[in-house]
Amino acid sequence: MSCGNNCGDNKSSRRSFLASMATGAAGATAGLTLAPGITLFSPAQARSKGEAASSKVRWGMLVDASKCDDGCTACVDACATENGWQGHGNPATDAQWIRKVKVTDPAKGTSQTLPMMCQHCEEPPCVDVCPTGASMKRADGIVLVDKHSCIGCRYCMMACPYQARSFVHESVTDQRTHAPRGKGTVESCTFCVHRVDEGRQPACVEACGGTKRGALVFGDLNDPDSEISGKVAQYPSQAIRSDLGLKPGVRYMGLDT
Repeated sequence: MSCGNNCGDNKSSRRSFLASMATGAAGATAGLTLAPGITLFSPAQARSKGEAASSKVRWGMLVDASKCDDGCTACVDACATENGWQGHGNPATDAQWIRKVKVTDPAKGTSQTLPMMCQHCEEPPCVDVCPTGASMKRADGIVLVDKHSCIGCRYCMMACPYQARSFVHESVTDQRTHAPRGKGTVESCTFCVHRVDEGRQPACVEACGGTKRGALVFGDLNDPDSEISGKVAQYPSQAIRSDLGLKPGVRYMGLDT
C-alpha cells in the first residue's frame, strides 16, 4: 500500500512520537546495572587501526552452509565465551548473540543448520525505530547498541526480521571490559567489534576455523582483493530475506533449501 507524498511526514511524526516516549522513559536508565570498572565506549567513535571507522570499508561475513555441521556449536560457544553472555535454561529469555537454526525445504525433504546472528544490514530497521539513537550503524557497516542510550524499550527487537536481538532479563556477572552488558538493555552480535578494530577476526570465525570446517569467512566486502569478496564473486550466495531490501552484511552460500 502506498502512502503517497505523506510518507516523509508520517515518518517524521513517528520519530517525534517515539522520541517523546523515550523522554518519558528516560528514568529507566537508572536501572542499568554494569560491573565496577566497566567503561561504556561510544560505538560511533570507535577506532580501527588508529583511524576512525570509514565507509570505505564494509565489513561482512559469508557462511558456507555446506560446511556447517548439524551438531557443531563452536561458533556459539566462542561468542559466549568472548563476550561474556550465557544461557539460564530459558531459550525464550536467554541472550543469543548467535544461535544455530534449522531450515527445512518440505518439497525436497532436506534440511540444514545455519548460524544466525545480527545481519548487520545496510538499511537496519532496528536503527530506524530506536527512539534514543542507541541502535546505530557505524560507517563501516557494523550495527551496534550504545548502552549509554538504550532504555530497554525493545522496539528494535520487534523490528528485526531475524530475531537477532536479546533483552537482558538477568543480572549480569563476569562482564568483559570490551563487551559491557546491562540488565534492562538490548544486545546482539557485534561482529566482535573490539577484535575487528584491532585487526583480528571475530571469535566465531576463529573458532570455526579451528574445527577445520572453515564455514565462516569475514572481511571487507568493499575490497576486491579480500577473501570474502573473491568468494562472493566466484560462488552463488544469498542474503536471508533479501526481499526486504535491507542489504545484510551477512551472506549464505551452499543452501540446499
